[in-house]
Amino acid sequence: MIKTSGKRPHTKLWIAAAVLLVAGILFFSINVKTVRVTGTTRYTEEEMTAMLFGSRFDYNSIYCYVKDRFMKHQQIPFVEDYKLVFQGPTKVEVIVYEKSVVGYVSYMGSYMYFDKDGIIVESANEKLDDIPMIEGLHFGHIVLHKPLPVDSSSIFEEILNLTQILSVYQLQVDKIQYNSMGEVTLYMGEIEVVLGDSSGINGKVSELSDMLPKLEGLAGTLYLDTYVESNGNMAYTFKKKLQNY
Repeated sequence: MIKTSGKRPHTKLWIAAAVLLVAGILFFSINVKTVRVTGTTRYTEEEMTAMLFGSRFDYNSIYCYVKDRFMKHQQIPFVEDYKLVFQGPTKVEVIVYEKSVVGYVSYMGSYMYFDKDGIIVESANEKLDDIPMIEGLHFGHIVLHKPLPVDSSSIFEEILNLTQILSVYQLQVDKIQYNSMGEVTLYMGEIEVVLGDSSGINGKVSELSDMLPKLEGLAGTLYLDTYVESNGNMAYTFKKKLQNY
């Protein structure tokens, strides 16, 4: 009869324990040292890092990778999603995909932000400086992630077109107001700009861009609703706001 040695099972256990020990040491010793954030205009790099790496454990490279790939991403206001791209065991890039926002309406004490299709993408208690308030829309009950229930959805195409043109000319407005006939008035600090209907809107905004430096420091209403595209020598009315003494 051949006797088997009782040492082999113990040897396997020691090897397994050693492997686990090495794996554990590697797990806890490899940590993210550098975080780079791209794709966001709403948050600073420090703010995004603080939200995504809230604890010391979040900096563990292996846990960070597993968390990003297999766990539900946390919800961040005005952020559609994000992904982590490892550029080495200790360096990670956070790529942020922001929600597209063209305007907001005030509703029950909150600011409801909507995208180009009129979908309510975010509800917040704070205003975003670069997003205009939209007034004159008639709607009923608002539901997050659902379309803003207005009479005609074509208004969102007009809002998108106007905000894109304003962006081209690097003009920031506080408020865009529509009247019952669909005519537009912009509010920019102490200046009101009457644009009228949507005809020749690009030319009207171009004229506004040229005239704004001359209106700096003034308060009043500029009437661009008389703009005619074929007339290159138009004169426009600016009515100063009366000062109350």
